[in-house]
Amino acid sequence: MKHTVSGDITAGGAIFTRLKALGVDYVFANSGTDFPPIIEGLAEASAKNIELPTPIVIPHEHAALGMAHGYYLISGKAQAVMLHTNVGLSNGATGAINAACEQIPMLLMSGRTPVMEGDRFGARTVPIGWGQEMRDQTALVREACKWDYELKFPEQIAGLLDRAHAIANSTPKGPIYLSLPREVLCEATPREGLEDPATIRPVTGAPNPSDIETAARWLVEAKNPLVIAQRGAGDRKSFKAFARWAEEWGIAVCSWWATHLAISTEHPCHVGSDPGPWMEKADVVVVLNCIAPWWPDKHKLADGAKVINIGPDPVFSRFPVRNFRSDLTIAGETALTVPALIDAMAPLKRDPGALAARRDRLAKASAQNRASIVEKATDTTRGITKSYVSHCLGKALEGVKSSVFSELGTILGTIKREDHNSWFQEPHSGGLGWSFPTALGAQLAEPDRVCVATMGDGSYMFSNPTACHQIAEALELPVLIVILNNEEWGAVRASVTGLYPSGFASRANEMPLTALKPSPDFTNVAAASRAWARKVTDPDELPKVIEQALRVVRENRRVALLDVRVLPD
Repeated sequence: MKHTVSGDITAGGAIFTRLKALGVDYVFANSGTDFPPIIEGLAEASAKNIELPTPIVIPHEHAALGMAHGYYLISGKAQAVMLHTNVGLSNGATGAINAACEQIPMLLMSGRTPVMEGDRFGARTVPIGWGQEMRDQTALVREACKWDYELKFPEQIAGLLDRAHAIANSTPKGPIYLSLPREVLCEATPREGLEDPATIRPVTGAPNPSDIETAARWLVEAKNPLVIAQRGAGDRKSFKAFARWAEEWGIAVCSWWATHLAISTEHPCHVGSDPGPWMEKADVVVVLNCIAPWWPDKHKLADGAKVINIGPDPVFSRFPVRNFRSDLTIAGETALTVPALIDAMAPLKRDPGALAARRDRLAKASAQNRASIVEKATDTTRGITKSYVSHCLGKALEGVKSSVFSELGTILGTIKREDHNSWFQEPHSGGLGWSFPTALGAQLAEPDRVCVATMGDGSYMFSNPTACHQIAEALELPVLIVILNNEEWGAVRASVTGLYPSGFASRANEMPLTALKPSPDFTNVAAASRAWARKVTDPDELPKVIEQALRVVRENRRVALLDVRVLPD
């Protein structure tokens, strides 16, 4: 029940009050010496029965950003993160970069060391008040944020947060940053208006109808259309419509480095993760919200092919260099653009016989690709591979409402994923340590969903696992963690062998700067926070242990961790 209270409140309490009015459920906070007015404001608001978002103590800033990221992926609601001055912000910067790359809205805030050295309430006291000052603290995250500002007066709070929230949630979405000087937070501000509805609504981008008509005509006339999708197909409704549309028109769909699932891996038009063979003959290519739809030196467009870039920001304007061809560029939220394109194509003349033949060819190619993947994945002659873990986990999750957050872990296509929000992969910004905290945020957003974080051993270490396990236990978030442990930075090794396939490093018994040996006993890390944990080295044991872990997560509501020893790729 909301209680309207008149009078003044500390600026710290005012921030939380306004965030609640904006629909923020949680503030993921890592506090410091700049937080006394925030903490006092929370206590004051509680004493006055003022409704606030739930503040959560997060013992590492990277985890705070990751949880806000994961919460949005499942709930569709932007959350707030509050960090400690410049040092806390620097620890959170990687999470901001990840969020910006994946167009994830969030309200990022951090304190600023006091400006005054004395003679003012909230002024500097201990030496860190001097040691943490920067000329431009915001520079730590400016390139990752759509908007930034420093709070000057407490009476600005409602207006600035309204603006920040609207900008973060406007197309294309992304994080914002607000700096909070301690002296300003210590001041009082009137309560009036803090619980009122938002004064600024976000912009929802929609496609240009004439561009949609052009795209529809090109696709209807195409002999071999292809969609390359990375960031999904919009919301649940447009995801289903997209699958029906692809099958109706016999359009091949490729998941090249997909961070969100656009179409079921079992769909007859899903042609896997490699766009190369399909690009060679495609006469129209739809690039659906892809930062990099193909490998320029490896994949080539067919002569005369037309390319349509579609997405919230189809030219990815915040990135300095991205020169992928675009003969037609359509901006708008995917959940609006996909249905508009489907509707525009529906009345156009088609050749039923040609479409049937194309559907048949695609279905056969898709089935052959899946069969080949299964055959390769289930070959355990040499031991456990990433493909085998992916295959076994996919089978175990069949029929279970679940989301897999993979960070250099399981492989899409080898792991069967069919539903909207069932697959997320590490952002293309590459800020490691993303999977574990993001799964925690998703679990918080939807408690009855099975959230699985799969990652390499290096990624697990990057996630600050002690902090993440503490959070999971404290908040009772029963995620399943699967570590695909190859005792190395496999992505680094793969990059080296890709550039120098016959080089000295590729031929060395052990490649420099890639090994992570000896491997820590990750089961003990998990057990320190009372998680259920097991090591797996035998391929025959893996399916049974995955089933055990899922029972622990679903029935006992307890964190489970599997340290699976896998062969290098």
